[in-house]
Amino acid sequence: MTDTTPPDPETLSPADAGAEHARLADEIRAHNVSYHQEDAPLVSDAEYDTLFRRLLALEAAHPDLATEDSPSRAIGAAPAQGFAKVRHTVPMLSLGNAFGDEDVGEFLARIRRFLSLETDDPLDIVAEPKIDGLSVSLRYENGKFVRGATRGDGNEGEDITANLRTIGDIPDTLSGNAPEIVEIRGEVYLPRSAFRALNENQESEGAKIFANPRNAAAGSLRQLDTAVTAKRPLRIFAYTWGDMSADVAETQMGFLERVAAWGFQINPLSRICAGLDEILENYASISAQRPTLDYDIDGIVYKVNRLDFQQRLGFVSRAPRWAIAHKFPAERATTILREIDIQVGRTGALTPVARLEPVTVGGVVVSNATLHNEDEINRKDVRAGDTVVIQRAGDVIPQVVHAIAEKRPKDAKAFVFPERCPVCDSEAVRDEDEAVRRCTGGLICPAQAVERLKHFVSRNAFDIEGLGAKNVTALHADSLLANPADIFRLATHKAALLEREGWGEQSVDNLLRAIEERRNVSLDRFIYALGIRQVGQATARLLARTYGSLSDWRAAMAAAQDPEGDAYADLLNIDGIGESVANDLLAFVHEEHNRQVLDDLDALLDIQPFEQPESDSELAGKTIVFTGTLEKMTRSEAKSRAEAMGAKVSGSVSAKTDLVVAGPGAGSKAKKAAELGIRTVDEDGWIEMVSG
Repeated sequence: MTDTTPPDPETLSPADAGAEHARLADEIRAHNVSYHQEDAPLVSDAEYDTLFRRLLALEAAHPDLATEDSPSRAIGAAPAQGFAKVRHTVPMLSLGNAFGDEDVGEFLARIRRFLSLETDDPLDIVAEPKIDGLSVSLRYENGKFVRGATRGDGNEGEDITANLRTIGDIPDTLSGNAPEIVEIRGEVYLPRSAFRALNENQESEGAKIFANPRNAAAGSLRQLDTAVTAKRPLRIFAYTWGDMSADVAETQMGFLERVAAWGFQINPLSRICAGLDEILENYASISAQRPTLDYDIDGIVYKVNRLDFQQRLGFVSRAPRWAIAHKFPAERATTILREIDIQVGRTGALTPVARLEPVTVGGVVVSNATLHNEDEINRKDVRAGDTVVIQRAGDVIPQVVHAIAEKRPKDAKAFVFPERCPVCDSEAVRDEDEAVRRCTGGLICPAQAVERLKHFVSRNAFDIEGLGAKNVTALHADSLLANPADIFRLATHKAALLEREGWGEQSVDNLLRAIEERRNVSLDRFIYALGIRQVGQATARLLARTYGSLSDWRAAMAAAQDPEGDAYADLLNIDGIGESVANDLLAFVHEEHNRQVLDDLDALLDIQPFEQPESDSELAGKTIVFTGTLEKMTRSEAKSRAEAMGAKVSGSVSAKTDLVVAGPGAGSKAKKAAELGIRTVDEDGWIEMVSG
């Protein structure tokens, strides 16, 4: 059988690693939307975890890929339309994943290294079943339930208070004593028994059949009619907190006990484990009980029990350092690969997609699966007509694992990857150090133009209601949209819009009104909407925060075209901007037609400068460099403290550095700081600053 093990990330060239990372990132982002916004995942949790793990491995081997907009730093997806938005006072973060026993062991080892614990120092871990439901936040003021929200993108969710009030497990008033402000977070789920009954009823009424209990729970909570939600026996397990006006416990388990006393349900299978052996024994025990439980779980969550340890460990990127989810293995199925199609993306990448005989995997019907690129097709030797093994997990397109060679038809032919774009017939070239073949047609390629327009109006960009993918495609085909600026000139084509089939006066007016409402846009959304390779939401926000206004950003990008100049060095010094991202950014701005689009949009729109968030910390907005040996806290803990207080940590000293923390052994960085007159403190001085 053909070897299906992907190449070691360490052996990949920077370009190959970057190409694979970009492809994985696009898939994960797209299916995050399917899972978190639309409650309709295309794939199961385990393949998502496999691909997400591959993404992390690429970033570990090639750190420049770990940009601010990487899915490794993202949480969920932006909230859907239809409910009022709620800004989370404390972000609702995601969790890192463990896929095997060795990952759990490394998680424990990392914690001990971070906290400088010896191997015989006690480190209790709370193990809680990971409920496969919908994460929500419940805010109580003076003991009364006042607001409930979905997680959304982690920073902003949907106000679903009325629907949450229909759930019997959620108390209207907390029992006993509680702080003035209490924010409980938990997972809403639909019991399996109720799910089966619901689908039977849906089928009898000719209504939508839900794919799994998680989708049913999410769909029930997003009903605009609370009476519908009330008819469905939703439940909730509480597991953590958000905004709290006072401390209520010293340990994670103590918190759970306090929450239970207030009237919430906590999972009865949660327990304290004293070490790796107990953790793995518990994992095996709960895995064996999984089929008999009346709720879906997809793993076990491990949390450091001591809350003072949790506070010291803090957070990294999208997840806490003190917790991890130990996932259950991926689900697989076999089916027939009917044909291989080529899709052209907004950056011109030609991506092969396997069209499959539909098959159900983990409760979801799968008919398409990614084949990634031509090297993957060749390495796995998959052909039309093959019987293939596929797996799915979480939020990415299903993946072809391998073909079953002994079942291959005798007339099956090896797939020949096209050397010309299947859409515009332009040459499709592949650089020697890249795995991706790209159409050279640029904006003359209809596929690229349409995909760029779709991205421009997408939810996290301009978010223009009524201008979805279908309408963008149709308007482009009718020559009403050629580039993003044309969107804001559609009012001059109102007569042509009214002549379109299915479009009436009201629908046209609604669209034009929605477009007018988006003429005022924040700089970070604007930069993201441009669809620059490797520039996602987080990187766009990073650029907006650094340069402030559109004019300053454009001036800096023009100056940074000189790789020897200060502007290019300043760009690379931004924490989260590596050389690969910088080169894609500058290549975009270098193209004359892109500059023309920027000029056009600047004349049509009111692009708002970035507003710096308010902070009481003296370190907020400062750039800090750590050098030498830190003896009272680890370097990781020091960096975590700095970032938690709003500071940016840099690896090099420059004129823009505000503070250098120098421990014993500080060399050239401390010397350069002295030459530049930059404030320098020792470790004791740093601890005094962050303690205050």
